[in-house]
Amino acid sequence: MEVRKALTCVLFTVFLWAGDAQDSVPDSVLNCCEGDVLFLLDSSGSVASYEFFHMVDFLKDLLLPFSLGPDQVRVGLLQVGTEPHLEFGFDSYDSQHGLQAALERTKQLKGDTNTVDALLMATNQVLKQGVPGGARPNLPRVLVWLTDGVDPGEVQEPMARLREEGVAVLVVSTGHGNYQVLREAVKIIKAERLQVKSVTTTTAQLEWRPVLAGTGYYDIQFGPIRTGQTGGTGGPGTSPGTGLDPFQKITLPGDASSAQLTGLRPDTTYRVTLTPKANLEFLNSLETTFTTQPVNPPQPGVDILSTVTISESTTNSVRVSWGPRLPHLVQEYQLEYSALPTGPRRTFSVSNRQDSAVLTGLQPDTQYLVTVSARQSSGKERAMSVKVCTQEVLPALSDLQLTTVGNESVQLRWKGSYDGLRGYWVTWERGHSQRSTLYLPPNRLSTTLNHVPSRARVCVSPVYRTARGEGLCCTA
Repeated sequence: MEVRKALTCVLFTVFLWAGDAQDSVPDSVLNCCEGDVLFLLDSSGSVASYEFFHMVDFLKDLLLPFSLGPDQVRVGLLQVGTEPHLEFGFDSYDSQHGLQAALERTKQLKGDTNTVDALLMATNQVLKQGVPGGARPNLPRVLVWLTDGVDPGEVQEPMARLREEGVAVLVVSTGHGNYQVLREAVKIIKAERLQVKSVTTTTAQLEWRPVLAGTGYYDIQFGPIRTGQTGGTGGPGTSPGTGLDPFQKITLPGDASSAQLTGLRPDTTYRVTLTPKANLEFLNSLETTFTTQPVNPPQPGVDILSTVTISESTTNSVRVSWGPRLPHLVQEYQLEYSALPTGPRRTFSVSNRQDSAVLTGLQPDTQYLVTVSARQSSGKERAMSVKVCTQEVLPALSDLQLTTVGNESVQLRWKGSYDGLRGYWVTWERGHSQRSTLYLPPNRLSTTLNHVPSRARVCVSPVYRTARGEGLCCTA
């Protein structure tokens, strides 16, 4: 079967071999990337034991060059068998030592190639956000599927769902050839981020991901922003903001990843531009803004709003919590939320003694942007935003009927047609602890199964975008 016909995604055929994958990896791979990579490893009985060991060795070599952690690359591993198994999630390992040891302990599951269930579980892993171990919002997400090329089943629906959500899918087959899947993954999750930290009244620390790998140099320009200015820079020798102060310029070598900005004015908003300069390629400039601290801040060192979290998510409500609770510094909190991308905006205020509120009347299976603002009596405010998804409504299957139509053949009929339905998942026993599975489209409300032994258990479950609903079972 040609996998590229079944899966409309990026296809890579990679020869799995035991060796050092870092020999062909540029130094820029280290500390260059940020994102979540989930590996879908074919662990079924159709994969020979030696081939499975080669795939695990390949994974070890493939992941070795990456820097791991909450601000770097996170890795998860999901094994495909009769029952898909999450070997470890995104928050399990933040060091190469722990990750390599976990891969060394990975054992083959055997059984059927239940790719459809595995993809449903994978979809849930790479799409869920705002929960421990879930995907991080606004960062690249990659699914790498390692397979032996055996018929994966009806996978078009879950693959289409992943593509709709912006997940990059790389398929790795155990054929011949080496198209450097590592370099392709690096290209997808390469982070070009400019951050300003440790801001004082007159200084600020500028940090970025290294993109020059020790070659070339960085040009840094910064200056105050004139009131009402939205972009652009001033003329030669003038500030990119006020037009009065001369802008400042710093040049650093290609192996730098931070710079100290000095000589700043208190309580002033600055724009800073970082331009990587290389001889062989053109690299985009990075830009950000920041505001220096006032000379006499009301409470030095105290952040009136540092955390916003989401909990108790249902189909139509979520609880928003924030902290720290500082009623002596904060006059009131304002909450603003709207459905993405263009839903109506709703706002309301709560007491300065509250540290949580429940948002109600939300739409099921919808992503919302929630902003919490802490307002002081001086008029200054601090705001933080998070994204949250309400739960999907998962109606249960109703009225499953089983009729014998021949020797070891049964006909199934059920009632369905629910909003958001993606299909039906049929399972039945075949004796000797064997189980068969079948995925049907949402417009099918019946099917005939052959080779079903007496007293075999047959089950039908509805499949939705994020999970399977409650199904029904009958005994043949």
